Amino acid sequence: MDSKYATLFEPIKIGPKTLKNRFYQVPHCIGAGSDKPGFQAAHRSMKAEGGWGGINTEYCSIHPESDDTNRVSARIWDDGDVRNLKAMTDEVHKYGALVGVELWYGGPHAPCLESRQTPRGPSQYASDFETQSYCKEMDLDDIKMVQQFYVDAALRARDAGFDIVYVYGAHAYLPLQFLSPFYNKRTDGYGGSLENRARFWLETLEKVRGAVGSDCAIATRFAVDSLSGQEGIQVEDEGMRFVELADPLVDVWDVNVGVIAEWGEDAGPSRFHRMGHQLPWQRFIKLVSKKPVLGVGRFTDPEKMVEVIRAGQLDIIGAARPSIADPFLPNKIKEGRVDDIRTCIGCNVCISRWEIGGPPMVCTQNATAGEEYRRGWHPEKFEPKKSDDTILVVGAGPSGSECARVLMERGYTVHLVDQADKIGGYVNNVASLPGLGEWGYHRDYRETQLNKLVKKNRDSQIALGAKPLDVEGILGYGADKVVIATGAHWNRDGNSALTHAPIPGINADLPYMVTPEQIFAGSKPIGKRVLILNADPYYMAPSLAHKLAEAGHEVKVATGVDLGRYMHFTLEYPNIRRLFNELNIEIISDVWASRAEEGRIELYDVWGDGHKIQFNGVGQSPRTENRTHKWHEYDTLVLVTGRSSNVSLFRSIKERQGEWAANDIKGVYLIGDALAPKLIADATFDGHRIAREIEDESPQYPKPYRREVAVWGVAHMPGATSEIRYRL
Repeated sequence: MDSKYATLFEPIKIGPKTLKNRFYQVPHCIGAGSDKPGFQAAHRSMKAEGGWGGINTEYCSIHPESDDTNRVSARIWDDGDVRNLKAMTDEVHKYGALVGVELWYGGPHAPCLESRQTPRGPSQYASDFETQSYCKEMDLDDIKMVQQFYVDAALRARDAGFDIVYVYGAHAYLPLQFLSPFYNKRTDGYGGSLENRARFWLETLEKVRGAVGSDCAIATRFAVDSLSGQEGIQVEDEGMRFVELADPLVDVWDVNVGVIAEWGEDAGPSRFHRMGHQLPWQRFIKLVSKKPVLGVGRFTDPEKMVEVIRAGQLDIIGAARPSIADPFLPNKIKEGRVDDIRTCIGCNVCISRWEIGGPPMVCTQNATAGEEYRRGWHPEKFEPKKSDDTILVVGAGPSGSECARVLMERGYTVHLVDQADKIGGYVNNVASLPGLGEWGYHRDYRETQLNKLVKKNRDSQIALGAKPLDVEGILGYGADKVVIATGAHWNRDGNSALTHAPIPGINADLPYMVTPEQIFAGSKPIGKRVLILNADPYYMAPSLAHKLAEAGHEVKVATGVDLGRYMHFTLEYPNIRRLFNELNIEIISDVWASRAEEGRIELYDVWGDGHKIQFNGVGQSPRTENRTHKWHEYDTLVLVTGRSSNVSLFRSIKERQGEWAANDIKGVYLIGDALAPKLIADATFDGHRIAREIEDESPQYPKPYRREVAVWGVAHMPGATSEIRYRL
């Protein structure tokens, strides 16, 4: 280890516990909760094995009144939850790490769709995060009852083996609802002045501390600034004052900013937030607290981590996304392998799964995230190869480069071939878009690792800028197995999910129409007035609009789908809409195109009857006119309508399958966007998965994974003690 990083490995006392270093995985959701104990234990303990000194659950509900279904939270309602969560604490403790639980009561932000109970809050109000979710205003008996919920949950947490117990108040959950005048309209001893509004939180901390404080460290997560002005909490006023009030009751502070209604200001996507973006607020807490302070900021650079601690801004480096991207980040720093770190790219695809409502978490950088239990994958360990096969991988994009990397890690001889001059494929274009430069870390990690692996295995090769391989070239290459990862392209004829057909008059061969690839290549001039025709629900159309508007073009986006719909899930949407307003980008919503001509395009209302108008098959005028159709002028039309796989090479090889054996080819496989256009995270997973399973009888198709399910009616099975039994 470089001695300049020694600060990061100094132990620190937090109440009755000692954190072995300054690396702390803060609470974050993975889709496991308490119902998938294998997943929960395997994912968290992987980080403990990788050197993280503190590991936490996701937010953990203390009572059925705090039910966040359809999202997946942990629960600690009863002894069954204690038993399931103990699987996690037992596994984490094997590596000398502390384990924390974030006790959570959401108020109206917990919609209780499963429990159908009514949440309580300081006043009665509708959630500004959920839909049609109100709370009951708490009377004094309610307050005592809910505080006892926290105490009971803390006692269960201690019994489950947790070392750190949170009273969770960040993201505008119950304690912060009492503290914030935006929610708290009370006029009794729990409302009005700061001291009164703080009373619920302080009393709850005192009760929890009295119950488990001699056995567990007491933490609180506090949004020190709600970023909503005087209606909320401001760090230099009530934020710091509350810390002074609560400091004697807390062993460690976990501080962030923002509220749940717009929590992208906390889990900031790299498009809008750089590393350490919360420090301007977090640094104030060390001025008034005598206790250790930790905070997040997508810290991935050890130089920055050391700087933050030495400057006295934080005592402990909190992380969620960086710990997902690389569970072994601390160990790699300790072992002097900083260039081996899989740097979090800040895309927030991990977060998107929670926002969608509970699928297992995924990571663009780390294909093993979420697969530790289900598939038994380890991010740093690979089963040695089972044959001496040489494998040809065609395409060095996200899927192909990951496939080649894992195959080489396993000891295979791999030839990675791409006609581009650089590894990365599609990512190279995406990383050139405004705000998305850090997405290039995906390419950089694989490029670094592949270059190292080729030096270890002299028979492996990386051929960039190569002449495109055709069928004859592949058949005669001499490889035993071939993996095709040729990616996908944007449609050139307007074909989209809305109509599954070309749009009359649209053709990207015309000089005034362009696809995203043509913009990246700079192969055509872009006119002053740009109209982007969009049917894609993610980042491409908003990013191109941003790029072109900043370049001085007048930009309109005509969209047949909710523009940037997936960006709601990645927390980018609020700021992208603000950016559009600043750049005067016009959005024409709920329209699609019926035809296009040079300089103009005809759009119709997708909720009207325009979609029913039939054309004569060659793009001429419709049989009937319709008032929902309107012409819009442009100088350049940008086509972000849909994507199609580059599959012609694979199909040609498949047609000559009868010649494979004669050329000693055992199999040809299709992965990534060439299989079907998908998220970069899923394309990366494709490459990783097939490399792990390349020896299987049919590696094109994934092996089954382990599920954690409740099986009904198995009391007759040997050893069963009840009508319902878990099968793990």
